[in-house]
Amino acid sequence: MTDLNLAVIVLAAGQGTRMKSARPKVLHSLAGRSLIAHVLATAGELEPGHLIAVVRHERDAVVATISDLMPGAVIVDQDDVPGTGRAVELGIAALPDDYEGDVVVVSGDVPLLDAATLRTLIDAHRGAAAAATLLSAILDDARGYGRIVRGSAGDVDRIVEQADATDDELDITEINSGTYVFRVAPLREQLALVGAKNAQGEKYLTDVVGLLRATGAVVSALPVTDGWRVAGVNDRVQLAEASRRMNEVIVRRWQLAGVTVDDPATTWIDADVTLGEDVQLLPGTQLKGATLVQTGATIGPDTTLVDCEVGPGATVRRTDATLAVIGENASVGPFAYLRPGTYLGVDGKIGTFVETKNSRIGNGSKVPHLSYIGDTTVGENSNIGAGTITANYDGVIKSETVVGSHVRSGSHNVFVAPVTIGDGAYTGAGTVVRKDVPPGALAVNVAPQRNLEGWVEQNRAGTAAADAAAAPTSAAASDTA
Repeated sequence: MTDLNLAVIVLAAGQGTRMKSARPKVLHSLAGRSLIAHVLATAGELEPGHLIAVVRHERDAVVATISDLMPGAVIVDQDDVPGTGRAVELGIAALPDDYEGDVVVVSGDVPLLDAATLRTLIDAHRGAAAAATLLSAILDDARGYGRIVRGSAGDVDRIVEQADATDDELDITEINSGTYVFRVAPLREQLALVGAKNAQGEKYLTDVVGLLRATGAVVSALPVTDGWRVAGVNDRVQLAEASRRMNEVIVRRWQLAGVTVDDPATTWIDADVTLGEDVQLLPGTQLKGATLVQTGATIGPDTTLVDCEVGPGATVRRTDATLAVIGENASVGPFAYLRPGTYLGVDGKIGTFVETKNSRIGNGSKVPHLSYIGDTTVGENSNIGAGTITANYDGVIKSETVVGSHVRSGSHNVFVAPVTIGDGAYTGAGTVVRKDVPPGALAVNVAPQRNLEGWVEQNRAGTAAADAAAAPTSAAASDTA
């Protein structure tokens, strides 16, 4: 249910220079989603009455992503006045004039923060009737974070940024995570009083805490149990660490839902993947995008699936697949490459060193070995012989091969598209099929084999081959005598 007394402001205006990237920091990827996508998903779970995103650096790219993910979000452009205080000031200016609820402030580069933690923060804030409630954490290494300074009674007194902290303040291990809940009325009043007389020359949102305390307002801080929940991503090292943490969370969630993960350290699962009960993931498995693996399937080892669908009971080993559908109880691999548009039917097989593209292989049909199948439709219960190639491209256009049901093709065939092999047909080994094959027919190339007797002795005299060829002839002559 929508909480009409709750607004969320997402801060996404920063440049993120430490990422050393042409891509905006909040658009870097983690578990198949951008950083900002994780934050927006968490904000959306709170069902706020208002969602506002403050943007600036690479504005158009960031806005396009936000608008795609959250079409109802209000976009606010930060002006030339730097600092989080100014960003929030502009954000609350976009709220209706009569709005008197709470405002949650989150950062677009903190992807691990979950909705459960934010709900706990909001409940604590409302329960204490506080003007502001901060989400804090106790860290062994607090470098880079603002420190929470508490009074003698343990109450929050102020927040000091690292650049402005004294030596004693730098020893404080409780940090400000940059996540807050404010009552909007006192926030509006105090933001107007915040200046930029600090080491960074910015309008700090953290200064509001001291101003609120000076008025006698209640300000509290709620430490999170796991400090990594509030970790920001500012460079590639932190991005990798956040990816690892996120993957641990995702893997554990699926394990508790009935998925067997043999080696969590080498198994990577994106946030939008869906897994059924009794799925088994073997070491070296990567499941990306919107991949769906249904009940009882086994994936891996050493397999990467991107936006694929795997049916119940299927087995996929040492395979790279993208935008492919694998049917119930089907078998894929090892060493198979499934390109977009591959469909493998129930009980079907795509075997060792097989590449497929834009092809539909019917129920019970098999492509077991060393083949390329592109732009092809195969019916049911057919077997494609080892080394078969569908020659689908003539240098100008791509054409389709159609193989019927109950077909048996010989080894080392080439099907030159467009061509159709009818139901129940056979093709001989080494056949190049350039014309349609009627149902029930056997297609063979008619050139007869020629054996040139004595060629080795005549043309390779004195070689080991010539000696070997001569020996059986002598032995046979001796036996006859």
